[in-house]
Amino acid sequence: MSETPQTQRPAASAILVGVDLGHPHFDAELEELGLLAQTAGLEPVARVTCKRKAPDAALFIGSGKADEIKLLAEQAGASEVLFDQSLSPAQQRNLERHLGLPVNDRTLLILEIFAQRARSHEGKLQVELARLQYVSTRLVRRWSHLERQTGGAGVRGGPGEKQIELDRRMIGEAIKRTRERLEKVKKQRHTQRRQRERQGAFNISLVGYTNAGKSTLFNSLVKARAYAADQLFATLDTTTRQLYLGPNPDDPQGGGRSVSLSDTVGFIRDLPHGLIDAFEATLQEAADADLLLHVVDAANPNHPEQIAEVQRVLREIGADQVPQLLVFNKVDALDAGQHPRQAEDVFELEGTPVPRLFVSGRSGHGLPALRSRLAEAAAGARGAALALPGDPEMQGTVA
Repeated sequence: MSETPQTQRPAASAILVGVDLGHPHFDAELEELGLLAQTAGLEPVARVTCKRKAPDAALFIGSGKADEIKLLAEQAGASEVLFDQSLSPAQQRNLERHLGLPVNDRTLLILEIFAQRARSHEGKLQVELARLQYVSTRLVRRWSHLERQTGGAGVRGGPGEKQIELDRRMIGEAIKRTRERLEKVKKQRHTQRRQRERQGAFNISLVGYTNAGKSTLFNSLVKARAYAADQLFATLDTTTRQLYLGPNPDDPQGGGRSVSLSDTVGFIRDLPHGLIDAFEATLQEAADADLLLHVVDAANPNHPEQIAEVQRVLREIGADQVPQLLVFNKVDALDAGQHPRQAEDVFELEGTPVPRLFVSGRSGHGLPALRSRLAEAAAGARGAALALPGDPEMQGTVA
């Protein structure tokens, strides 16, 4: 176990806990969980990591480790404990009783961030649906104080059971209403996409791991003012703008060539399935796109794992067959020796060669080359763009 308590004691402070179960993506430094905590308004005051072959059924970490965390929480003045893995309702309840502190997991933390960041009506509905689905499995926590109460003679169960059933019914009705409202939004988005298709628009969606710089790149390309910040999940609501790519040589009237560019929510490791389901209407923009700009944080040493996670989510939403262009962003943050020698090359993406560009949405480096590639893609029909450089057999095809 590694423990790094700090001396500061902010009002909203948390101990971060990670359990190495032998999975390849284990974050030994709990760096991403710390960023999530800070994004949610919490200050990490200590980090705890340990190894287990399997989670403990009752406490996830076992009673001995729970005692160590309880002592560390008292020393560090922590107000809650955050786990990097998802906890079952029973494990969460047992940990709270053992530690005497609120205990939350990565899933709830992401849900809280989404709730704080959602701005549009659609975004708020999506977050609300995911939150209701999460809460519906944990009603026993709220009414644990009624567990010992029983009804009178001949009455099966007591107030606790009745209240839980009432709560479950109310949440079920709320989930149904929210789904119905989201279904209307989904139909509206479908109508908008049909209109763009009739207009012959070439649709491009920005996708990528959270904080890869998608919104900064989006703003630089379309001269927009979408919210962009160096933080996780700065963007939740999809924004679509027209991107002008210069004169159209095929237009005898000398008109310009434009494409439709959409900025979408970022992905993250262990993104709750409830969020993926709830954000179906938004994520459908990626599945229906003619081209995906897969934005990668070139300065992040973990970018190979982040690329793999984005690909996993794209498969889950049915967007893995959409042609991609890998855009390695933030080259301005690389050291001099890390800068790519060529502006463009080919990247093996799950065994398939995909073209790659190096850019900086902040400084503008590489954007002219990116615009040129997008103009080439827009010049052909869907599935006839982004030929690999230097391969004449690939001309007019998608990498």
